[in-house]
Amino acid sequence: MPLTGPALGALRILLVEDSPEDAELMSEQMLDAGLDARFERVESGPELRQALASFAPDIVLSDLSMPGFSGDEALRIVREAAPDVPFIFVSGTMGEENAVEALQKGANDYIIKHHPARLPSAVARAVRDARSAVERLRVETELMRAQRLESLSLLAAGLSHDLRNILQPLLIMPDLLKARTEDPQLHHLADVIAECGRRGHEMAESMLSFVRGSRNPSERIFIDDLFQAVALLLRSNVPEAVNLELEVQDEGLVVDANYTELQQVLLNLALNAIQAMPQGGRLSLTAEHAGEREGVDWLRIVVDDEGIGMDADTLSHLFNPFFTTKADGTGLGLISCKRIVEGAGGSIHVSSQLGQGTRFELRLPMHELAEGGEPVEQLVALGSGQSILVVDGEATRLSLLGNALSSQGYQLQLASDGPAALRWMQQEAMPALVIADAGSRLLPASQLLGEMATLGYAGPALVLEEAAVELDTSAFPAGIDVHVLRKPLQMQQVFRAVAEALS
Repeated sequence: MPLTGPALGALRILLVEDSPEDAELMSEQMLDAGLDARFERVESGPELRQALASFAPDIVLSDLSMPGFSGDEALRIVREAAPDVPFIFVSGTMGEENAVEALQKGANDYIIKHHPARLPSAVARAVRDARSAVERLRVETELMRAQRLESLSLLAAGLSHDLRNILQPLLIMPDLLKARTEDPQLHHLADVIAECGRRGHEMAESMLSFVRGSRNPSERIFIDDLFQAVALLLRSNVPEAVNLELEVQDEGLVVDANYTELQQVLLNLALNAIQAMPQGGRLSLTAEHAGEREGVDWLRIVVDDEGIGMDADTLSHLFNPFFTTKADGTGLGLISCKRIVEGAGGSIHVSSQLGQGTRFELRLPMHELAEGGEPVEQLVALGSGQSILVVDGEATRLSLLGNALSSQGYQLQLASDGPAALRWMQQEAMPALVIADAGSRLLPASQLLGEMATLGYAGPALVLEEAAVELDTSAFPAGIDVHVLRKPLQMQQVFRAVAEALS
């Protein structure tokens, strides 16, 4: 009887049968029914184990009783070595009790040799059921992975706000420290603090962009500056046994990418390399012009280590989500690196051999730098006693803004929410400038400035908003000149914005 149902393709059928004649009859029965199959016969435990490994059958058909070997033993071996492979007993001596017991032990079906007509359809059904089970497991695994990503997204969103507020002082205080001392060591420490704050603040944004598929804005990155920042952050993480080398081999290397994300890529690769060199060795990061292709100049960054290396199987899974070789790893670091590099229009390649280290090569399109090179940052003029009202529900940032702007020669009034700001404005005088967080408590900035306008305020306003949020300036009163200041705040950026708004 011809088979029905979806095509099975070419099957590998393993026969555990001591009788060559019976094996041939079963083979003919299945071929005559239309199965496309190759057969292999074994009749002992060692032969079965070897065939499971070398022949990799799609299904096993086994006699119940054989000289020196039993079907029960064959079933146990198959379930241990290949638990997903379907197993059918084909026997001339199997009674009802034996059949029930066989199914309870894990057999998929049983066929009586004297009534072999059902054999082809039983084989086809068992193979389809096994493949369906494997596909169902794959779908369930993908669903669980998707749920993990969704949970990660919710967790990252919840942590992002608190982390930004906690890290904000690390971006504001370094400028204040440097303004109060000429000590070069303290200036160096302030630079380290600022770099860590910037990286930490945007790491939360990078996680959000990873799980949500969005990207942070690009900026012009000078590779010399990037390598200096990476060296600054790596210096305290490099063991004495590791020789760290960073070299920019060509001048004028500039790319368009998100600075913190690209810095994160280099730090991840470098820290992974350090962990792969428990006995020490050389770790080098080099950047060079990689030539022109299709009218575009390309940058090549190479991270090369002398660590333990990786085998071919590990390499093949390296960029899979949640794949990790570390006991405490998340399996998100390298796929995040790949997403960042490809999002900037580039590519990432890896080569490695066990015992011979690992080499990551990044290729990125270069930015055409206009004549004159990197713009020189202008000094910001000090204030002359102008009154500034700052409204921010984040107490640490409110205090730091007050101290920083006071040190620049401004008169500061601080309010933790909109109603407090309005009360001060009613009781005192109109400020020269209002700085308000877009998400101020009780009153959002647009509504707060509307209330201030009714009290007669017509000066400029700086609204603090996250970099990824588009601010609708049409919601603000027409009589107030609104400027947007993106968070995370850096004091030179604040000073410049204040000076421009007051001018």
